[in-house]
Amino acid sequence: MTYRQLYLTARRLLDSVGIDAPGADAALLLEHFFGLTRPGLALHGEETPTAEKEAAFLKAAHQRAEHRPLQYILGRWEFMGLSLAVGEGVLVPREDTGILVEAVANAIAARPDAVGVDLCAGTGAVALGIASLARLQAATCVEISPAAFAYLEKNLAAYPEYPIRAVQGDILRPETAEWFADGSLDFLAANPPYIPTGELCALQAEVQNEPALALDGGADGLRFYRAIGELWVRKVKPGGAVAVEIGEEQGQAVAKILQAAGVTDIEIFKDGAGLPRCVAGKAR
Repeated sequence: MTYRQLYLTARRLLDSVGIDAPGADAALLLEHFFGLTRPGLALHGEETPTAEKEAAFLKAAHQRAEHRPLQYILGRWEFMGLSLAVGEGVLVPREDTGILVEAVANAIAARPDAVGVDLCAGTGAVALGIASLARLQAATCVEISPAAFAYLEKNLAAYPEYPIRAVQGDILRPETAEWFADGSLDFLAANPPYIPTGELCALQAEVQNEPALALDGGADGLRFYRAIGELWVRKVKPGGAVAVEIGEEQGQAVAKILQAAGVTDIEIFKDGAGLPRCVAGKAR
């Protein structure tokens, strides 16, 4: 088949199974496997690839039709100008998480050489995003999953200009929090699991292919926020930034948890869709 025929075949296949943006996904697969953008397709659409490349493209299109996340197929995903390695076992960075990153970066703008922590770090998107916007002395990414930790280390190694290290640990355990002295941090950022356990089965098919460990926030979705309030807020210096990503209906509940832990000047930031996405404030 020609490149044009392959693109149309993939688009029709993805459309037939209800993929949200079949044309966009087919175009990204075309660019990934053949290096052809949409303008390139207009110029070279009647040319043909090798049989091996054609087979690889069609295999990937069928994987996408089975709702394997596109990001896993591509192996990389862009986040705030960063190119991050992704794959099975790690949560895909979402554009909405940029709200959390910007909230922290703005909060520490007047604190040169800030020191902080990124909890439930996954790919490292949050810490790397903050480092790309603000001047850091050091940051630590904490992640429990061995699979996610491998991607975290790979992504941090790809950006050696940022002073970020990775440690493997469970943020729900007091002994993990004790790695950091009370009042030693300028910021705490976290995009923790926040989906209530009972709602996991209703998530979009693609999301259900992402690790449940990175999604399951306990019975009410607030388990990790309680741990952050009980174990981690005290690690932040007075006036330091505390910011967490939230589900769209969790703003007030999370704000109360952080307020009870001593966080002041609490704000709830909305994402591009106008939905609550981040709760942020200052440690007392």
